[in-house]
Amino acid sequence: MTGEGFETRSVRMERKCLLTVQAPADDVDRIMAAVTQVTPLAMGKYDSNAYQSSAGVERYRPLEGAAAGSETETRKRPGVVEVSFELDDDRALVEAVIEAIFEYHSYQEPVIRIAPILTSRSKGLDDSANPNRWWNTTGDWKKAAAN
Repeated sequence: MTGEGFETRSVRMERKCLLTVQAPADDVDRIMAAVTQVTPLAMGKYDSNAYQSSAGVERYRPLEGAAAGSETETRKRPGVVEVSFELDDDRALVEAVIEAIFEYHSYQEPVIRIAPILTSRSKGLDDSANPNRWWNTTGDWKKAAAN
């Protein structure tokens, strides 16, 4: 089922690539600014669509030739997140995004992963009266936080 897309009444399931990159949280805004210069990361009526995980701990040990120099102990770096976003299944686009990430990432060996996925896209049906939608419940979280 993951090879080709399909449709339901409300959504189209489209073939895309999911790109995930691990980075120190302080790198993310710089990396994502570079990525969105290559592609808008559009999803329906929104752009700049990405997901960032909570911070975790990255483990690694620098070997001979590493920028940090060879070490005997495993490093444990806190504050590393994963950011993921969808791209069209287009090799030239994916390559351009990877190059942008590599240029703006602070690591010698950035962790970048790509996986084929099926992802949903709304058909834009009128669901303005749906009681489960945010605009019919608590409202916009950003506007509520500003009050």
